Amino acid sequence: MMAARQTSTPLRGTLRSDAPLAKLTTWRVGGPADLLFKPADLADLQAFLADLDEAMPLTWLGLGSNVLIRDGGIRGAVLLIHGALERLEQVGERRIRAEAGLPCAKVARFAARQGLTGAEFLAGIPGTMGGALAMNAGAFGTETWSRVVAVETLDRFGRLHRRTPEEFEIGYRHVASAREEWFVACELELAHGDAEASLGQIRELLARRGATQPTGVATCGSVFRNPPGDYAGRLIEACGLKGYCIGGACVSDKHGNFILNTGDATAADLERLILHVQATVEAQTGIRLEPEVRILGEANKEVSS
Repeated sequence: MMAARQTSTPLRGTLRSDAPLAKLTTWRVGGPADLLFKPADLADLQAFLADLDEAMPLTWLGLGSNVLIRDGGIRGAVLLIHGALERLEQVGERRIRAEAGLPCAKVARFAARQGLTGAEFLAGIPGTMGGALAMNAGAFGTETWSRVVAVETLDRFGRLHRRTPEEFEIGYRHVASAREEWFVACELELAHGDAEASLGQIRELLARRGATQPTGVATCGSVFRNPPGDYAGRLIEACGLKGYCIGGACVSDKHGNFILNTGDATAADLERLILHVQATVEAQTGIRLEPEVRILGEANKEVSS
């Protein structure tokens, strides 16, 4: 069992060993973390990182959407930022600062209530701002980094940095940097708008999402990236995979790019189904779908298609 070094600064958050993770993910599966730390705030997270063994692997977890944690769990330390890094404020006439643990939908509504427009699309992203920044998440035709003017990151030693978009390689569901740093906050540049109109647009977007995607069930959001010029959901449906199941994991009847935990799925079931969908679509269409979901941790048994 890995352990953190003796901390020089008392921690105010919650630190647990061999901590279950399944209930912290939207798929409701996965094994435990060696260590799970939920900081009290950003300063507490900095103190934890400053005293952590440099060799210990780090995994960041927000709302637990867009991730599949394998049944064997995650080695090293998992940092749970949802419910911790949640400061949200207006910092300029048209700017808001949002910490990485905030649900994207909360940021969308806050901006609207401030009379700012341009963040409504965030209501359609079922995760935190940290996750949205890490993968350039998008919804309804708009991507996260199209609104970002600055980010704050932490390095391995808990030091805080301010970065601009020009310091990252940004593309479709892709953000890369040469540095080992993690997003803890961002500033979004928006436009002046009408609060009621923006809130109305958010309601309309959510209604559209509810009409076309499964909601209120255990999913991770979209499983695959859309290939150039096409849609993953359309390809999956065209291959006759809607409703296909492996164990307790099933492709949604409502939208082909969603996989459901129907109640008793294991992470292995879900991963096998992802691989089966990928292989079937490639065999029938020649297009290899790339997963959008991040697969983390160790499998109890070998998973193959």
